[in-house]
Amino acid sequence: MPLPITAIYAALLALLVIALGSRIVWLRRTHRVGLGDGGNKQLARAVRAHGNLVEHAPMALILMAACELNGAPAVFLHAIGVTLLVGRLLHAQGLSSSGGVSFGRTCGTSLTWIVLLAGSLGALRFALIG
Repeated sequence: MPLPITAIYAALLALLVIALGSRIVWLRRTHRVGLGDGGNKQLARAVRAHGNLVEHAPMALILMAACELNGAPAVFLHAIGVTLLVGRLLHAQGLSSSGGVSFGRTCGTSLTWIVLLAGSLGALRFALIG
């Protein structure tokens, strides 16, 4: 069964993974760091922004796919997909620019958790009730 809506957001998030990974490569070359962050705070934040995305996006996409496979309405899927994408963009921007508390990190984390909660409840609802 095709999953066109989940595929859209998986593709967009994969592009974000590539963008954040490319930034790490650029910073490592610039600062001549072969592994890890070499004690460079900017590089450490870039590594965490990338890592945080790859830690959270897969579960959200699995939940989206479960919802889509079980007949969730397109509007629900797009709502959580857009929310996830915006949340991950905000979080990456916030973490990349500051190691402390920031609007981007706070809002991005909150939006991601909302997606995980809505996706979890949606997956249960659409799997059990239809």
